[in-house]
Amino acid sequence: MKEKVFVAQPIPEVALEVLRAVADVSVYPYMDRQITVDELVDNARRADWLFVLHETNVTAEVINANPNLKGIGAMASAHPNIDMKAANARKLPVVLEDPKATFPGVAPTTADLTMAMLLGLAYRLPESDRYTRGGKFRQEQTMALMGIGCPGKTVGLIGMGKVAVHLVPRIRAFDMHALYTKRTRLPAEREKELGVEWTPDLADLLKRSDFVCVACDYNASTHKLIGKRELDLMKPQAYLINTARGRIVDEPELIRALQEKRIAGAGLDVYWNEPPLTQDPFVPEELRKLDNVILAPHNGGATWDVRGRKAKSVAQGLVQLMKGERPAALLNPEIYAKG
Repeated sequence: MKEKVFVAQPIPEVALEVLRAVADVSVYPYMDRQITVDELVDNARRADWLFVLHETNVTAEVINANPNLKGIGAMASAHPNIDMKAANARKLPVVLEDPKATFPGVAPTTADLTMAMLLGLAYRLPESDRYTRGGKFRQEQTMALMGIGCPGKTVGLIGMGKVAVHLVPRIRAFDMHALYTKRTRLPAEREKELGVEWTPDLADLLKRSDFVCVACDYNASTHKLIGKRELDLMKPQAYLINTARGRIVDEPELIRALQEKRIAGAGLDVYWNEPPLTQDPFVPEELRKLDNVILAPHNGGATWDVRGRKAKSVAQGLVQLMKGERPAALLNPEIYAKG
């Protein structure tokens, strides 16, 4: 009989084809919600292998639900939401994405999404869409939807990591100036190559920017990095875009700033209430009601190419495990140590 694989959320067909070649595969059918722990426990009892996404909550209860569970594939490059203590105790191999197969990952697509949000805000596309659908089309006679546009504007980048580096050439292609702040300044040669200006002062960046893009990692030092004080430093006609992590921004303060029109608008792909910090993700109703905000469901890497390569590499890793091989992207090779 074939091995049984349970996939905790729909994934691209290119990955399912890899799994179906060697196993019986069942897939959680819902794309509009995340699988619950109870549902995952129930399905784990009937599976030899689990295929989960980065934020899927694989608890000790899930891992121990089936004494015959053989391993887990996680669509993640690092730190999946898996109880590794429980997995290691069971000597269950956990395989991640193969970086060689998934390079360059989600950074370019997240940069694309950030740029799409910037353009949408600059030309007020969501509002224009609603305006036109509402039968108010008056072509160029209206002043109702004037935007700030792009040429000559300044984009402030908080951070200069993988996403920001991909974002800079997109910014410059629209005749905008790229300003960045980062604790460790880039070498002068690299700044010249990218065409960016550094400022050591976040406040300076906020005051000067027409678009502020959050592009830094989330950690203790960046928790609520953008709060009331920082939002008040921004120009009233400026926009905030966050495609990094939700808790870098104080969400209630952002909502108030938007409601009071202290800033012009925002583009958000990430939110305060998201896994793994919460297992019940949601976007506040106050945000959903605002016309001057573009909202996306943490969708920065959602292209067929990127998701396909990521899912396929995990599927290939699982198949290697089924064949008794050790994948290159094995998270816990120590389980194979003698004794």
